Amino acid sequence: MKDGFLYDTGHREEALSRAEKSISIQRSFEAFFLKAYTLADTNLDPESSSTVIQLLEEALRCPSDGLRKGQALNNLGSIYVDCGKLDQAADCYMNALNIKHTRAHQGLARVYHIKNQRKAAFDEMTKLIEKAHCSASAYEKRSEYCDREKAKDDLNMATLLDPLRTYPYRYRAAVLMDDQKEAEALEELTKAIAFKPELQMIHLRAAFHESMGDRTSALQDCEAALCLDPNHSDTLDLYNRTQDQATRSI
Repeated sequence: MKDGFLYDTGHREEALSRAEKSISIQRSFEAFFLKAYTLADTNLDPESSSTVIQLLEEALRCPSDGLRKGQALNNLGSIYVDCGKLDQAADCYMNALNIKHTRAHQGLARVYHIKNQRKAAFDEMTKLIEKAHCSASAYEKRSEYCDREKAKDDLNMATLLDPLRTYPYRYRAAVLMDDQKEAEALEELTKAIAFKPELQMIHLRAAFHESMGDRTSALQDCEAALCLDPNHSDTLDLYNRTQDQATRSI
């Protein structure tokens, strides 16, 4: 889709203009879908959400293949979830699954979770795991819908399948800190920071160091985090607080 390439390379207005022109010439799935895709990539207000829903519904009325219609249904379900229309969202995801769009399992699991149906959400993600073999992201997502021990098992599997996903390390570190296994918690964070020095990960390690009374290491991590974002308010607060504690202890 040439217009989609324009959008993905940052030419949003030109892509939107071409989509609108295509719609005026001939109603097509591609034109409606691209315009909806372009408009949805912002913080949608109720009016904009309504427009995106109408565009996706128009796209689904046009001839297209199952793959693209499944994506449109999946996107429509996501918009309905954001609008709080959970039953309509579930219908979209189920229709997507009927045409073998397996990613819709994740959307349907999200609907069940919002409805406080954790077992149904877990089961839905299990179906995705069975279909999408060796999917680290599916194990990671399913961990949100189960108890702590099962969540740890899922996240360990996610790390085994994709050692470069940072969320499992962060989760395990938090659990280890709760269990007062501080050294092991720091080790988990350090492993992740070694291959992906993310701001949030470094800030979390700084907070762990502070809670353990290691002000020197906390300040070092704060300084590293502030190199990534000098205006990160949580890190600035932690840095100033730790400096004050160090000054008072002299």
